[in-house]
Amino acid sequence: MDTTSLKVFLTVAKAGNISKAAKELNFVQSNVTARIKQLESDLGTQLFYRHSKGVTPSQAGKTLIDYANRILHLLDETKKAVQDSPFPRGSVSIGSMETTAAVRLPPALAKYHKQFPEVNLSLKTGPTEQLVEAVLQYELDGAFVAGPIEHPELTQQPILKEDLVLVTDPLNENGIDNVREMLRKPILVFRQGCSYRSRLEAWLRLEGLLPVQVMEFGSLEAILGCVMSGFGITLLPRSVVKDLQSSNSLSCYPLPNDFGKVTTIFIHRNDLFITSALKKFIEMVKASDTVKLKEGTTG
Repeated sequence: MDTTSLKVFLTVAKAGNISKAAKELNFVQSNVTARIKQLESDLGTQLFYRHSKGVTPSQAGKTLIDYANRILHLLDETKKAVQDSPFPRGSVSIGSMETTAAVRLPPALAKYHKQFPEVNLSLKTGPTEQLVEAVLQYELDGAFVAGPIEHPELTQQPILKEDLVLVTDPLNENGIDNVREMLRKPILVFRQGCSYRSRLEAWLRLEGLLPVQVMEFGSLEAILGCVMSGFGITLLPRSVVKDLQSSNSLSCYPLPNDFGKVTTIFIHRNDLFITSALKKFIEMVKASDTVKLKEGTTG
């Protein structure tokens, strides 16, 4: 059992199909099949159930997925620890909510790249739920998500506080007192797993309000464009829309504190080796004027 075989196994388990895994790995299909059979022989158990649509991990296969991820992660962490140096270098993979990436991170990212050009820093955006899972599965070193996140395998630290506001077009003059009138328009949200969407839905349920229509979007720009055109309403951090509000392109209405206050946190696995590159990045983000956490501020 070697690391290549474990990587092949994990790719097959994720793809659910040997031919798809072979294409992803740039292997011939027979090589992938041979690797899986050898693993099954070494471990003395069946790792996959074969069927017409592909393969499904057996119970033993599901167990191996967890251990294989941990083994490969430990090897990667060992390499990072041995190669780490006081001056940041290497690779850092970060996840972030769309709104944080659009408004809060750009200044820090630009400064970090200029100061530490030897670091290959990658950024992946997505909803909180998806980012948490990616961190747990060792796909990301860490991520900026909406807190709190309670998980025994994760460490979290607060980064900034945000005020969430209901956002509508500038022609709307009804205000939050007539939210039923505003709900005649579609609710525009990110896909499932977005913490802001969950808060909006929870608040609407508490108020006994039912939106006419809920529409999912893949980008912040698309949501803002539709809101400004008068097509719908959404819930976003005030920091994201404050400039548009100042220019009378949007109107904003606060929510009650139980739903309208949220802290953005940075999460990483407890067993993550914090390289100098990652440590400096976190320090730089926290020191940025756009993300400083101040008690009682409104983001």
